[in-house]
Amino acid sequence: MPNEFNQQVIEEFRANEGRVGGYFEGARLLLLTTTGARSGRPHTTPLGYLPDGDRVLVIGSAGGAAQHPAWFHNVVANPRVQVETGVFTYDAHAVVLEGQERDRLFARAVEADPGWADYQAKTTRLLPVVALKEIPSGPPNIKAGSFGEALRLIHNTFRRELALIRKEITESGAGLGAQLRVNCLTFCQGLHVHHTHEDQGMFPALAARHPELAPTIERLGEEHHTVAALIEELQQVVSAADADPAQVLAEVDRLIDALESHLSYEEEQLIPILDA
Repeated sequence: MPNEFNQQVIEEFRANEGRVGGYFEGARLLLLTTTGARSGRPHTTPLGYLPDGDRVLVIGSAGGAAQHPAWFHNVVANPRVQVETGVFTYDAHAVVLEGQERDRLFARAVEADPGWADYQAKTTRLLPVVALKEIPSGPPNIKAGSFGEALRLIHNTFRRELALIRKEITESGAGLGAQLRVNCLTFCQGLHVHHTHEDQGMFPALAARHPELAPTIERLGEEHHTVAALIEELQQVVSAADADPAQVLAEVDRLIDALESHLSYEEEQLIPILDA
């Protein structure tokens, strides 16, 4: 059973599409459900995470306590876990990272947020870094009452992440940290995958059922090409060894403007059809 603080966070998280206030406000947060190493019962814990391409990273800091957190002991005993993002729920495989990989990724986390170093300084144990990788299992599991609501929830996920990346860039100082680069590239990858699925799945299906949507589908496809070009430009700027935060911010702002226009038009045109 989660403690009172965690239980309040869990309830707020599930009620607000993954958004919470207080200590976790504005942070990347997920809910990790593990199987108790001794009890065999499910245990859910809110955790901050770091994007890392097709996986996410969580750190067993426990606030710098002397003992590893209970969830870490659980994933060691049973690495199959469930992850909730506020929109998606999926099963994942947890891998405890070791050696140079663990040290490199922990250093990347510290560069992004020195608070991790503070936690490490409070204890003699090595704070574990755990990678959570989704186990493919068909269509995504989205907590939504309709297809239109699901589309809105997915769009809002992209909006929030891009806004958070923009905030991180404005606070990055003279250089662009390694984790911030990964955040940008992970976002670009996720948006590309989403648009590819729409181009190959939802758009053709809607066009077949609603021929009157042909002009709308054509426009949305063209906008996907526009956004893809902006994604590519952002990836190039972010990947440069001497990436200039000001230049990256300019590219992010261009992407935000184009993407918001695209998402708003798509919602306006398609949600009524999807919900009908």
